[in-house]
Amino acid sequence: MVTREKTNIFAGYMSTAKSKPAAKKAATIKRDKPVILITNDDCYTAPGIINLVEAVKDLGKIVVVAPDRPQSGMGHAITIGQPLRLHRVHTFGDIEAYSCGGTPVDCVKIAVDKVLHRKPDLCLSGINHGANHSINVIYSGTMSAAVEAAIESIPSAGFSLTDFNIEADFTGARYAARMVVEKMLATKMDKHTVLNVNIPSVPKELLKGIRICRQAYAKYEEDFLERTDPHGRRYYWLTGEFVNFDKGKDTDVWALDHKYVSVVPVQFDLTNYALKTKLEKLWQS
Repeated sequence: MVTREKTNIFAGYMSTAKSKPAAKKAATIKRDKPVILITNDDCYTAPGIINLVEAVKDLGKIVVVAPDRPQSGMGHAITIGQPLRLHRVHTFGDIEAYSCGGTPVDCVKIAVDKVLHRKPDLCLSGINHGANHSINVIYSGTMSAAVEAAIESIPSAGFSLTDFNIEADFTGARYAARMVVEKMLATKMDKHTVLNVNIPSVPKELLKGIRICRQAYAKYEEDFLERTDPHGRRYYWLTGEFVNFDKGKDTDVWALDHKYVSVVPVQFDLTNYALKTKLEKLWQS
């Protein structure tokens, strides 16, 4: 059960806006119908995005722009060698929704420029089928869509459930996603905020709460299975085993293993500032 005491861990991560009563009233009016863009990398028909829309549909004006086919593992790829196509879909009832013939990042870009004609107040990506903790954030189309939104000065969050099964139970994930989004809407957030939210695949009542984490040093020890096709030509399937090299208790992997929702604040600035300072002293003349 997520208690008020535990969720305060999340609330303490970001500062709450302080304003005069009149300003508060104006801000409340502005937040009555925030525009929320929703996308994913599993296709607009995936159970994960349907559950995410269901979880937050009453929190604002929802617009969905998502890939027309699965785009897992696309990372921050964009389409430059062929045209993009948008098609109106009715997967979400009365909610305005489009399928896009591009990558998750393409979906965010085209949504802002050609669908919304403005920047939304929030961008949500997911709910992904399978974890995007640790190093997976680099490869994830789900998280790249959220990062793209943050690059465009749109606070964002990517959501993932630690279950690859297409028939996974999203009850707990819906609950956790809504809780995070409510807190994002209620908090004055930096426009470049991007949160990587992973949710353990357990019943809602077994969720222990939220942990603000760092990204674990964990990755797949990869291998390529070699096979031969009927024509005698070799081909390969990428496979591997997930290995956690990080024994810290403040990581996303630890939190998920202990039935906590992990929230990792990430950034698109990849500068290694410690090394920058060191090299400035050693190399610059």
